[in-house]
Amino acid sequence: MSILKVQSESEATGLTAEIYQADLQSMGYVPSHTKAMSINPEAYKAWQSLVKAIVSSLGLRRFELVTLAAAQAIGSSHCRLAHGKKTLAIIDEEQLLAVARDYRDAGLPPEEVAMMDYAVKLSTDAAAMNDDDTQQLRDVGFSDREIADITLAATARNYFSRALLALAVDLDVPPGVTTELQDALLTPLPAQGD
Repeated sequence: MSILKVQSESEATGLTAEIYQADLQSMGYVPSHTKAMSINPEAYKAWQSLVKAIVSSLGLRRFELVTLAAAQAIGSSHCRLAHGKKTLAIIDEEQLLAVARDYRDAGLPPEEVAMMDYAVKLSTDAAAMNDDDTQQLRDVGFSDREIADITLAATARNYFSRALLALAVDLDVPPGVTTELQDALLTPLPAQGD
């Protein structure tokens, strides 16, 4: 449990109130992560602008798959649950369950598996990455712009997820996430080759 003193919906004013209102309208509640990150509302809005720029270039499906892989590699339950819920809008629950359990064995196209592998490596051992990692993405058909966007999506997730973990932000389970999906989203990533 975080020791941060966050504003409740009734206490929020100005930009923080606007941020809360946007979550209330889109999700029906204000998640703990929004409250924690809205302690600096200008930084949170800048974060949202960054994500919007990445999504508009990379596409929502690719962004969410990269996000899920990076969040799982980091061990971010917050982001796995939140983005699992968001991904249900573009992938049916059966497919998402398979992706959550082991994206490498979920019937995804090779290029999606490659970008998710890249996000995992970036999130666990970025210092070991080199041109070979980028070349693997190029070999499955990604352009330089797409490679840059995949990298930005994974690093953006690292920023946000690691901040939530460091601040011990309370974990919310979004409404509409079944127990089966919740369990799958919270399962650690199987080691490659398992």
